[in-house]
Amino acid sequence: MSFTSTTFADKDTAAWLALDSAHYLHPFTDHAAMRAGKARVAVRGEGVYVWDSDGHRVIDGLSGLGCVNIGYGRSELAQAAAAQMQELSYCQSFFSTTHRSVILLAEQLAAMLPEGLNQVFFQSSGSEANETALRLVRKYWDLLGKPERRIVIARERAYHGSTAMAASLSGLTFMHHAGGDVPLPNIVHIKTPYRYRNGAGMADGDFGIVAARWLEDKILELGPGNVAAFFAEPAQSAGGAICPPMSYWPEVQRICRKYDVLLVADEVVCGFGRTGAWFGADYYGIVPDVMLLGKGMTSGYLPLSACVMSDRLADVLVARGGEWAHGFTYSGHPACCAVALENIRILREEKIVEYAGRALVPYFRTKIESFADHPLVGDARCVGLMGGLEIVKDKATREAYPREANIGQRCSTEALNRGLAFRANGDTMTLMPPLVITEAELDTVFEIARAALDATARHLGVME
Repeated sequence: MSFTSTTFADKDTAAWLALDSAHYLHPFTDHAAMRAGKARVAVRGEGVYVWDSDGHRVIDGLSGLGCVNIGYGRSELAQAAAAQMQELSYCQSFFSTTHRSVILLAEQLAAMLPEGLNQVFFQSSGSEANETALRLVRKYWDLLGKPERRIVIARERAYHGSTAMAASLSGLTFMHHAGGDVPLPNIVHIKTPYRYRNGAGMADGDFGIVAARWLEDKILELGPGNVAAFFAEPAQSAGGAICPPMSYWPEVQRICRKYDVLLVADEVVCGFGRTGAWFGADYYGIVPDVMLLGKGMTSGYLPLSACVMSDRLADVLVARGGEWAHGFTYSGHPACCAVALENIRILREEKIVEYAGRALVPYFRTKIESFADHPLVGDARCVGLMGGLEIVKDKATREAYPREANIGQRCSTEALNRGLAFRANGDTMTLMPPLVITEAELDTVFEIARAALDATARHLGVME
C-alpha cells in the first residue's frame, strides 16, 4: 500500500482525474460514460464563479445544487466554522446534552417560520430530513391510536432525496431502479401541477384548482382515515422547474385540513430565498404541519438540514412518545449550526432575499420568458430564481425527443463549454443562480444559454 501526497500543487488535471477514476464514485453518475470523457476538477469559487484545474471559469447557474445562495468565497462563514471548531469541535445531542449554537439556530428558525412551527430536529441532508418527517408523521398517528393512517401521498416528478424512504417519496421513476426495493409500500403518487403537460390550454388559476383536486380524489380513493400525510415541494426543481399556479397551494392546504391529512412542505431547495420570499410557504401563503429545510440554510458551506414540526405534532411526541429512537451522529453539529447562524445573519443584514425578490426575480422572469420564441423551447417557466426551458421536438404538438437521445445533456455540455453550468433535468434546462448574482451577470448567463440552445438546434437540423 502506498499513499499519495496531501498537497494540491504537485498534480495536474490528468493526475487528479486518474485518482478520481480509481477511487471516487460520484452521485447520480454514469461512471463508464464519465470516465470515457473528461470530467472537470473544481479548484476555487468566488461570487457566482467556479474555476477548474485548467483555469477555465464557469458561471454557476445552478448555485451548486440549488444551495450556494450567497455565493462562493464568503470568508465570514469559514471564520464562523473555525471559531466554533476551536471552541467546541463536536457535541452529540444524545444523553441529555445540548450546546449553544444549536439552541440559537433552533430559536432563530422558529422565529422566521410560519406561526406554530416551533420544534426543530436537525440532520445533515435533505434526504435525512424527509426520512425524519416520514417517521415522524407515522409515529404521530400511532401515538394518537390511529395506526391505520399509514399511507403517504407524494407527486410525480418529485425529488425528496435518495435514501430508501426518500427515494420512495420521490416521483422520478428512474430512481426506483437504483436498488433497494423502492418504492416502499404505502407511498403513492399523484399527478403534479405541471401545466405544460397536465393542463394544456387551461388558465393558470383554473388549472391550480384542478391540480389540487387530484389530491382530494386520491384521498377519497384511499379513504381519508388511511392517509397520514401529503409531501410536496412548493416548486419542483429536479422535476424540471415545475412552478404551480398561485391558486394551487391554498387549495391543497384546504383539502389537507378538511381530511386531517398532515401537510409536509419540502423546502430544502425553495427555502432561504429561492422563490424571492424567505420560504416557499411565505410565497404561496400556506402554513404546513411540517417544513423541511436544508441547502440554503448554510448556503452549502457545510451540510445541515432541519425537520421543523408544528406544536400539534411536537406536543404529542413529547408528551406521549417516550424515547423517539431516531437520530444521527451529526444531528445539530456545532460547526454546521454556527455557519447557518452566520449565513442567516448575512442574508438578513445585506437584505439579499429582499433584493432578489424586488429586483432580480422580475429581471430573471423577463429573461426566461424571452426564450418562448426559440425553435427548441416548448415552455419557458419560472418561480423566483428557479427557471426551466423545456426542449421539445415539435412545439405545436409538444412532442418530446426520445429520452435516449439525451438532448438536454447535449445542451448542458454546449453551455459548459461556453462557461455556464446549465442543468438538464431530462430535456428541461434549468437555472437556479445564486441570490447574489447581478443583472449584468444574468445577461451573460442568458447569452450563453441561448448560444447553447442555438448550437443544439443546429445539431438537430432545426436551425442553420
